Amino acid sequence: MQHLYEIDVRVPMRDGVALAANVWHRAEGEAPTLLVRLPYGKDVMGFGQSAFPDLLALVEAGYAVVVQDCRGTYRSEGEFVPHMADRADGEDTVAWIADQPWSDGTVGMFGPSYLGMVQWEAAVTGAPALKAIAPALTSIDNYEAPWFSAGGALSLSLVTLWNVMMYAADAQRSLAAGGGSVGQVQQLGQALLSAESLNDVLPTAEVPVLAAYGKWWDDWMAHPSHDEYWDAMELTPELKNVTAPALNIGGWYDLYIGQTIRTYTAARRQAGSAHAREGQRLVIGPWDHMSTSGVFPDRSFGPLASAQMMGLTGLHVKFFDRWLRGDSTALDDVAPVKLFVMGIDQWRDEQEWPLPDTQWTDYHLSSAGHANTADGDGALTTEPPTGDEHDTYLYDPRRPVPSAGGASMPTTPGFCGPVDQRTVAGREDVLCFATPVLDEAVEVTGPVSLTLFVSSSAVDTDFTAKLVDVFPDGKAINLCDGILRARYRGGLATEELMEPGTVHEITVDMTATSNVFLPGHRIRVDVSSSNFPRYDRNTNTGGVIAHESEEQMIPAVNHIHHGPNHPSRLVLPVIDRKDQQ
Repeated sequence: MQHLYEIDVRVPMRDGVALAANVWHRAEGEAPTLLVRLPYGKDVMGFGQSAFPDLLALVEAGYAVVVQDCRGTYRSEGEFVPHMADRADGEDTVAWIADQPWSDGTVGMFGPSYLGMVQWEAAVTGAPALKAIAPALTSIDNYEAPWFSAGGALSLSLVTLWNVMMYAADAQRSLAAGGGSVGQVQQLGQALLSAESLNDVLPTAEVPVLAAYGKWWDDWMAHPSHDEYWDAMELTPELKNVTAPALNIGGWYDLYIGQTIRTYTAARRQAGSAHAREGQRLVIGPWDHMSTSGVFPDRSFGPLASAQMMGLTGLHVKFFDRWLRGDSTALDDVAPVKLFVMGIDQWRDEQEWPLPDTQWTDYHLSSAGHANTADGDGALTTEPPTGDEHDTYLYDPRRPVPSAGGASMPTTPGFCGPVDQRTVAGREDVLCFATPVLDEAVEVTGPVSLTLFVSSSAVDTDFTAKLVDVFPDGKAINLCDGILRARYRGGLATEELMEPGTVHEITVDMTATSNVFLPGHRIRVDVSSSNFPRYDRNTNTGGVIAHESEEQMIPAVNHIHHGPNHPSRLVLPVIDRKDQQ
């Protein structure tokens, strides 16, 4: 079948702005159409991002494909401000596609990260021609992911990198149009090449290369709480307008994993039509934000782990065949939930999330008061401790615990994914609580959280938690983690400082995982107060952190209380399926 490829097709928006798109379509006849909208340049669509399905395979499967530059980026007109125009522009583009002679009037969307956000932004408009979406590694709440954490800490390394990247592209665009300056382009380009150094600049809101460019950076820094500014961009209340089923794709080590799962479960309950609710699918692999290979320096998840091996492109084709072509049998062999279970390194089909046979199990924290470092006396046990005790450490924001793996942007080796925690677990400001060596396998699949009873010498500080799989040889691989800024312990919209010395109960959301802790391994949770530069450092003053200097930082003496009167505990979703291990 002959196809045509049109470059820089102008797509008109309701306000007269024209957006540029590349279009693949049949030379004759109509076809269902798949749309990708992105702010990174349509001419390199998919470059460096392995969560994309194979575009040519989609064309060969009989779909037309439209790839469009978002407003104010690359070849499109207008001004780019993250998320501000994407609902209307998405709705207008879907309507334009449905009206083209090469379109059969049905539209689907796909793509990861920001490309996933714009899918949900189009879907909540209820655009009638939008029949299905396949958002990968993405969020419908722009505060909780990606720009801040679910516990209120600024996602520092991501925010600095992404903003300098977008500002650099914007400055180049301005220069090409006869505005801006060569000096500004050079400054931003140099900052992009050394983006890690931006994380060390204080105050954060005054990082020169970002503060000088202004725009949305100033807004983000002015709104550290989940206030009305962020509420205007959150789509959860608008899921009731969504009539398009979604193929939700996530990675256990992706910075959006918490939001990917929450979006799936929320859409299952709240979407605006029965087929949108029942048509939700969830796929989670052992992947980070940029790679779906399942191979990391400190941990490889085997030959079956990659998106290519599990057939991600074919899954997209089946999903769109079902909802754009009306093939009612296309998804007959696709379970609602498909998970990669680490530890045994196998894919598994499930019917629900959380799993219906989940046994929520408390693992109690205990020690004789010396849980500091992996060589301390911190213990995890399913039996509650009989005596009250506490562990103490000094959190000095001038000497934060360095980030070692996790669900973050893979900017440097060792910064993202599964990383041996021996690099940080020898610090006195890291408390480690571990089970005895396991005699039997323990599967943990589902949401993970840590309830702590804490006190501090400061009016505000952070508490971090990290679930770790300790191997027989001592290697300690992180699985999932979380952070809570204490001022947000009552919710992200309001701040409440602590009373120094007073014990407060808090819960740290550690997102989720799926891992079998094998015999000979140990389950461990690591507790501290920093994870830098993945998150910004709490200055411990109770002030506006983004505007505070290093000179204003103060150390905090933090205590973790445990025992009958202060039942600090790790809550794990245990799955008893020994016949499958």
